[in-house]
Amino acid sequence: MMALAFFAGLWTAMRRARLANVPGDVIADVTLWLMLGSIVGARFVYVTTYWKTEFASGPISEIFMIQHGGLVFYGGLLGAMVAGIGYLFWKKLPVWKIADILAPSIALGSMFGRIGCLLNGCCYGYACDLPWAIHFPPDHETHGAGVHPTEIYDALLNLILYLALAWWFRRKKFDGEIFAAYLVGYAICRFIVEFFRGDYPADHIHADRFTSAQLLSAPILLAGIALWFWLARRSAGEKRG
Repeated sequence: MMALAFFAGLWTAMRRARLANVPGDVIADVTLWLMLGSIVGARFVYVTTYWKTEFASGPISEIFMIQHGGLVFYGGLLGAMVAGIGYLFWKKLPVWKIADILAPSIALGSMFGRIGCLLNGCCYGYACDLPWAIHFPPDHETHGAGVHPTEIYDALLNLILYLALAWWFRRKKFDGEIFAAYLVGYAICRFIVEFFRGDYPADHIHADRFTSAQLLSAPILLAGIALWFWLARRSAGEKRG
């Protein structure tokens, strides 16, 4: 599923690149750096978060075993941003213009990623008896009980976010607008879905209500808003100048 997310994101980003007169090979090159940064960042945050419960007493090789999950999206997002922005500065490429090209594809990739979570049985919701509740096999952690399909909730919200950003891309007013909108949109979507998650250990629930991901969503939301206003003001200043 990770490969499908990668190729779907790359294909759609290259189509948008043509609209922005950016060579497709530039998008392909930076996407490889984004993928590497996202995997390293996502695994690093997962390992540091669950070190005491999963890794402290196990062999060091377990740190590198990601085939069964064990990735944190926000860690992947931050890792991809560091790798991608670093690469673009190194190559002296337009950072925010290319960030806008890539932003909708991140949402699309997240949609496929959540489908992978569903198939893997992770990131599930808390117990419920709603008509759309899903049941994992009896040997799953949920023991076959009906739970919120949070993976599907997240996938659908990311699909909507992708469609909105792809539509907005053709109408943007300044470079960086779409990427800033992605940060805001994803933070809101993730904050909502987290209320239905049921797979977190007790020490990852804060103030008896909020998950670690929700606490991270707040600064991501604020960063997106701040970036939006900063880039909008910079663009307005450049037009006046």
